[in-house]
Amino acid sequence: MARSSSGIVAGLTVVALAAVGFLGYQASATAPAHPPQAAPPATAPSPVPSAHAADSAKPVAVPAESGTGSRVVYSVSLKRVWLVGESGQEQKSFPVKPSTAHPKPGTYLVNSRSGAVTGSDGVPIEHVVRFATADGVVVGFSSRVDGQTPEPDPNKKTGGIRMTRTDGDAMWAFATINSKVVVVP
Repeated sequence: MARSSSGIVAGLTVVALAAVGFLGYQASATAPAHPPQAAPPATAPSPVPSAHAADSAKPVAVPAESGTGSRVVYSVSLKRVWLVGESGQEQKSFPVKPSTAHPKPGTYLVNSRSGAVTGSDGVPIEHVVRFATADGVVVGFSSRVDGQTPEPDPNKKTGGIRMTRTDGDAMWAFATINSKVVVVP
């Protein structure tokens, strides 16, 4: 009797290990080739700040000359966007990659939006929020579907002010049709 029950346990163990192995293989075979990256772990502040750290880690105040009320503020020189709520409090701020066509300083309204299109640079983009025209090119905020934020080709007239996909999600939720966009130098 002891012999047959140990044989059953051994058989069940082999079947269980085979099932776990098969499920592990199946999971790895259907996993995306490039899974979304997790945020890097927090590190201690560096004694010598880098230029990139100043872009995203250090808070930058909403420009004083950007008006009042709910608005998107875009600083061409700082390469930064602020999403400002009705009370004037910043809801989110993040660095962006400006396009090669820059809108003039002033106040604009979001005039169109697209969930997913091909950008003026030929790249698939999402969460497009358009608000101006500069140098004959439509200008708006967007995120590349592939998640990259390279510098734009200086030899092409492009209107896409690019941001990360996470920041693009926030922009899409905040900047609806007729939302105010204030461009500052």
